[in-house]
Amino acid sequence: MEGNPMKLKQITISIENEPGRLLEVTEALGNAGINLRALNLVDTGAFGQLRLIVSDLRKTRHILMGMEAVAHVEEVVAAEIEDKSGSLAAILKPLKTANINVVFMYAFIGLSSDKAVMIFKFSNNDKAIELLQDVGVKILDAETFGILETGNNSV
Repeated sequence: MEGNPMKLKQITISIENEPGRLLEVTEALGNAGINLRALNLVDTGAFGQLRLIVSDLRKTRHILMGMEAVAHVEEVVAAEIEDKSGSLAAILKPLKTANINVVFMYAFIGLSSDKAVMIFKFSNNDKAIELLQDVGVKILDAETFGILETGNNSV
């Protein structure tokens, strides 16, 4: 994997906001044996933005090209934090001090019962990783998610 090994590759797909379209995409990926490691769907009007971290980026890109789906790949950071009140605010403080913006984020219950996983896109992912590690935040890599790191950043 190029660059910082602590960054994950996320694929974002523009899908029409119509019944069955999400099913069509997720069913095609599932039929190909691709596991969805994390996802987020945001309404933007006529289209939604489906953000996915998948088990096999190259295969996902191939399937989406066959579906003529508009998609792009970008790097994100997965941080494991305590699943308790105030944890997110605590890790955001050093980022604010360093003038690092959270471009977007989403979360899910973590790999253990007392942790949550936050997926971030920062204005400066590399500096954010450094700062988060300095304050004891565990950054999760592709191996943790069982992700094959292949392919490049264009679809």
